Amino acid sequence: MRHKEIIGHGTWLDKVAYELVEREKKLGRNLDLIRTESGLGASGIPHVGSMADAVRAYGVTMALRELGYNSELIAFSDDMDGLRKVPEGLPSWLEDHLLEPVSSIPDPLGCHKSYSEHMSGMLKEALERAGIECIFMSGREVYASGKLADEIHEILLNWRKIGEAIKQLTGQEKFMKILPYFPVCKNCGKIYTTQAYQYDPKRRMVKYRCVGAEIKGKWFEGCGYEGEADITKDDGKLAWKVEFAARWRRLDIRFEAYGKDIADSVKVNDWVSKNILGYEPPLHVRYEMFLDKSGRKISKSLGNVFTPQLWYRYGTPQSLLLLLFKRIVGTRILTIETIPRLMDELDYLEDIYFGRIRIENEFERERLKGLYLYSNLLKPPERPSPHIPYSLIVELALIAPEDKRLNFVVDRLRRYGYEIDEKVLEKIRLAINYALDMGVVKRELVELTETEKKAVKDLAERIKVAESSEDVQSAIFEIARKHGIGVKNFFKKLYLIFLGRDHGPRLGPYLWDLGKERALKILEQYIGE
Repeated sequence: MRHKEIIGHGTWLDKVAYELVEREKKLGRNLDLIRTESGLGASGIPHVGSMADAVRAYGVTMALRELGYNSELIAFSDDMDGLRKVPEGLPSWLEDHLLEPVSSIPDPLGCHKSYSEHMSGMLKEALERAGIECIFMSGREVYASGKLADEIHEILLNWRKIGEAIKQLTGQEKFMKILPYFPVCKNCGKIYTTQAYQYDPKRRMVKYRCVGAEIKGKWFEGCGYEGEADITKDDGKLAWKVEFAARWRRLDIRFEAYGKDIADSVKVNDWVSKNILGYEPPLHVRYEMFLDKSGRKISKSLGNVFTPQLWYRYGTPQSLLLLLFKRIVGTRILTIETIPRLMDELDYLEDIYFGRIRIENEFERERLKGLYLYSNLLKPPERPSPHIPYSLIVELALIAPEDKRLNFVVDRLRRYGYEIDEKVLEKIRLAINYALDMGVVKRELVELTETEKKAVKDLAERIKVAESSEDVQSAIFEIARKHGIGVKNFFKKLYLIFLGRDHGPRLGPYLWDLGKERALKILEQYIGE
């Protein structure tokens, strides 16, 4: 590859795909099909972070296809995991099912066969709505089919070596005493309370005792039962410290990203894959977590969940894909207030893609065009749609008559000269939802010079006495000339103040529609006393 050559579409996805292909060539592995993988958590209400793992893996799959390789995404549902805590907002009777595999627990909402089917169903629905194509696999079904039996067999034959490696790599000594396999107790139905202490390789059976376990500082008493688990069935599952490795080899996985919260598990799995199973582990990318407004990790158990379904109430699937494809490193604060910015950023990227905005730097231009392409799953529209600031729609929705909100907004936008197509109508409906639930779009204050502040103060006085939209429009021109700040510059600053971007509809009519009270309230923060 030449120095500074643009790879694919110039995004991090393309760079990862290129690095993956080069790595596979050096390993001498078959490139007829390159599989990426994502684990789908099924222990709680799925959030945007849960979806991110699968979306980014699919992004790498798309980038591999763009490089000319056949690729597919495996989405593996961890539905054999035990429920460790009842997530906020779910019924308290789930306490009776703690430490049972989530695929064995009834659906708390009563619309699916099990708890896990409900949770993974929400995530599958969100992925499908975004257009993400994947091959879904249920962990329970994979174990029940015996597909992982050979890998489990090899891991259990080498459990002492693995236990030593886990101690050296992570400091954890637990698996020096027990096998890295958790049977489901045939008596009480719990999974982590069991300890596997002996493996019979001829019969492929694991002996265990249900002795109890401490989970997140809480002790769960075992029932005392002693029994056997068949590794060719769903009688139990591998510990996370080794399960990924088994999946990687059996499914021939070449790429899997991971969050920093499971970094130790990935480190051990890499070792097990390479040294026990003889399979070169997949290429990894480590990503950071999404945080809520208070800086806490978004978590199913904490109840501060930001679901994809909530995002879809205010933003398009493309805007969510943009969030997840923009970058993979760096912790980010995620709130509903993120959505208007991403919706407008999509418009900006579309303008770059269609050449309406020029970016001189070739690498940056191609990266931004590539980001737009991937946000549209490599299926961009034939032509750009009309671009209307999200905040403009929200402001209009807030002043619209309750029973005619959509018609009012559409009528005003047409008066401002905007074309209304199906894509714009979708944006209007989403922004109306935002207005009803969240109110105005919060924006950062615009920096003004002292002269510009005086001009804004003059404009506020003129708006107070204006008798028509033309009075407001004329006042802007006159005030700009009076203060010598340039008409074009003054309009740009006002657009930034009112809409968060440097252009928009004719300001006089828009501010008049907004109403004196609302317009003056927005200007107040720039006027001071």
